[in-house]
Amino acid sequence: MINKRLLIKNLLAHNDENSFYDKKLKLNIGEKEGKAKFLKHVCALSNSNPQNNSYIVIGVQDEDNKIVGTDFFDDSKIQNLVNAYLSNAPLISYANIPFPHLPGHLVVGLVSIRPNHGKICSLKKNIWKYYGGSVFFRDGSMSMPKVFDIEVANVNSAIVDSIEKHSHNNIELTLDGVFDFFKKRKDFHPNYKVFKEYFVVCWAGKKKKTKNGTFYSRVDIELINEQVKLFYSDLDQVSISLTNDKFTILEYVHLGLYDKYEYYPLEEVVINFKDNVSYDIESKLLFEAPHFDKKTLYHIYNINDKLVERLKKKLPLDKQQAKDLNNLPSTYLLCYLNNFEQAIGRLEAAKPYLKDYSEEVYSKYKESMRILRKVKYN
Repeated sequence: MINKRLLIKNLLAHNDENSFYDKKLKLNIGEKEGKAKFLKHVCALSNSNPQNNSYIVIGVQDEDNKIVGTDFFDDSKIQNLVNAYLSNAPLISYANIPFPHLPGHLVVGLVSIRPNHGKICSLKKNIWKYYGGSVFFRDGSMSMPKVFDIEVANVNSAIVDSIEKHSHNNIELTLDGVFDFFKKRKDFHPNYKVFKEYFVVCWAGKKKKTKNGTFYSRVDIELINEQVKLFYSDLDQVSISLTNDKFTILEYVHLGLYDKYEYYPLEEVVINFKDNVSYDIESKLLFEAPHFDKKTLYHIYNINDKLVERLKKKLPLDKQQAKDLNNLPSTYLLCYLNNFEQAIGRLEAAKPYLKDYSEEVYSKYKESMRILRKVKYN
């Protein structure tokens, strides 16, 4: 089994980007331009590596390969995005890889791309400035369009096979991973369990017992064998259950208006560990949007718009306005889920002002956008 932290280090040892891997500081598929560029790179790497995996490493400075990290990206539906826009789409996965020197909320993203049996990958439809039918290949460190003499060539298999071979896990790396996790999360009673005598899962969180069961916040869950962070959130409420061969995460979101908030099930993720030293992850969206009175939502929608205008003009907020701003990301989301189609556009436009205002409000913005991605891609 590949240790993905070690894999990233071995990829970065090839200092320059090339035809089998790319590196990025950030990934932004919430905006059309960022989504288009991401699809272009996936298409180019798939076509340039018809017989082996290729990778995109996210959270690395381009100039000096410094690992600075990126936000935890919880998007198990990224394959749906690729399938929607690419013909002969490759199999794609996104993993969040913790590094000991990074703060707990930052990881290195690893996009793994497995081509579709040597078939040419192309854009299905227009997106941003790229036209449907476009085909991309890697030219050194660049993803470039190609319109003639299109053929796939198997030139990187030996290099990639060597990198992956030297990235396999061992007992020392697994034990180091467990000790690192317990040291880093000692404030929230870390736990571990070994599944099928091989897989090690560590988890930690702030426990809260209620009449409805035991819930956790500030949750951190890692599959140590692959050095993959499976779940991380400062905000969510999560229930965790396990058997000898399954680890189940049920995630809730806290939504409501004014002072009436409730927890709504968002998604259930089940990790199934098998006897043949493999595992799979099944996710099921459970979310059903709560419905509210249209007049009330329209009133809140207008308040949110006025708050954003005050932020743009750098005007002070009174106590009530500050409270409303703290709820603005989730109330814009609720408006969108209740058929206010423009609400998400308004929220995205407010992003820079929320980021400048406070880290707390900006965290709630990112949380609302994460919920939206899950709902949309399903």
